[in-house]
Amino acid sequence: MKTILIIALLTGGLMADTQYNKLSKEEEAVILKKGTERPWTGDLLNNKKKGTYICAQCNAPLYKSADKFDSQCGWPSFDDEIEGAVKRQTDADGRRTEILCANCNGHLGHVFLGEGFTPKNTRHCVNSLSMNFIEDGKQLPAVLGQTTASADANTGTAIFAGGCFWGVEYLFEKEEGVLNAVSGYTGGHKENPTYREVCSHTTGHIEAVKVSYDPGKTDYETLARFFFEIHDPTQVDRQGPDIGEQYRSVVFYENDAQKHVAQKLIDILKDKGYDVATRLEPATKFWVAEDYHQDYYEHKGTLPYCHAYTKRF
Repeated sequence: MKTILIIALLTGGLMADTQYNKLSKEEEAVILKKGTERPWTGDLLNNKKKGTYICAQCNAPLYKSADKFDSQCGWPSFDDEIEGAVKRQTDADGRRTEILCANCNGHLGHVFLGEGFTPKNTRHCVNSLSMNFIEDGKQLPAVLGQTTASADANTGTAIFAGGCFWGVEYLFEKEEGVLNAVSGYTGGHKENPTYREVCSHTTGHIEAVKVSYDPGKTDYETLARFFFEIHDPTQVDRQGPDIGEQYRSVVFYENDAQKHVAQKLIDILKDKGYDVATRLEPATKFWVAEDYHQDYYEHKGTLPYCHAYTKRF
């Protein structure tokens, strides 16, 4: 049960709440009035799932699960934020540093430095009430409180297939501006295929990764270039030791602009002497793979065995 320990005075800077998600009284006390929930009571304190923590008021992505750690302080703790998502200001007490959602100014908690909990030496102490959690594999909601044009442009998507999706997903998730990367299947003819069915070569699906990104921090061409540099685009129906049509190299374009960019990069590589086997195909239904395929290398604690960065451009 979410309870409130401290209620502070509301300060300016928040837009009308009709532009945002409707808040409960408990959420208002924290997000709008800069309160603090009682320690050890937050719903997200012991959450161990992989995904993205978003602002409860405006849906802006704030933190990745990979940056969450157990500080034994009674509130969710993170040693890093999604770049540009969190802003800092001196707290009303004049001593601590308050952290707020950069999109809506909603109160999140406080940030502390020099405690030595992790190598980054940073602890974002965040109220569970200030956040919602979106598990990997589920669509992030639209960010609220922006103009229609900026809201529509808030998240871009790209779908790439370059061998086993474990390695492709792992490397994309570490790229600047990437909000999420999800392993899945696409390009086939069966509804909701399973991994076993895809590997049996009876559904026509390919192992692929759907990348969600912030257009303010990266763009489709940057990600497409990266794709061609983390797998070998000259291999046919395989990637390293993985052999089979589900491992072929494909860019699944969502519009003509993406198709044009991908073709331009393929032409550049061919001019450099690469015998590019990568195919361009229109994007079709993307089926999210089983849970055990998501964040595979993070769970296993190892590195990709057939994907590594090689500069080609």
